[in-house]
Amino acid sequence: MEKIRGFEIAKGFENKDIHLPKRKTKYSAGYDVEAAEDTIVPSFKLGMKPTLIKTGLKAYFPEDEYMMLTNRSSNPGKKGLVMANSVGIVDSDYYGNPDNDGHFMYAYYNFFEKDLEIKKGEVIGQAIFQKYLKVDKDESEGIRIGGFGSTNK
Repeated sequence: MEKIRGFEIAKGFENKDIHLPKRKTKYSAGYDVEAAEDTIVPSFKLGMKPTLIKTGLKAYFPEDEYMMLTNRSSNPGKKGLVMANSVGIVDSDYYGNPDNDGHFMYAYYNFFEKDLEIKKGEVIGQAIFQKYLKVDKDESEGIRIGGFGSTNK
């Protein structure tokens, strides 16, 4: 069967009991993504960097698509979690990159007063696949040479 779109375990997480994302209902747009390990998300303080929550996953999909990483709707109110980048965009050429094999993570701030512990296997966000469009005379020819945050390098 030809691979078109899906999730795989990223290198380094092969024997860590990582679950591939699933949609919970027939009409869900998003695939629920779990934390790959226990992680503490500290209470927010000015100047701090967001906490990256590992998924242990990579995703493959056609080059005219992207994967959008979104927060769970209940996270801000129940846990104080807000995504640092509001929404994450993963490009198709991120898959299998030499820096981290395409391992995608969620970047969160915790706006509650107490540190928050995320347990391995807890759903931390959703992944949604979408097509994108290009403008007339688009001539982009750059090649990805790295992983997380490498677009302008």
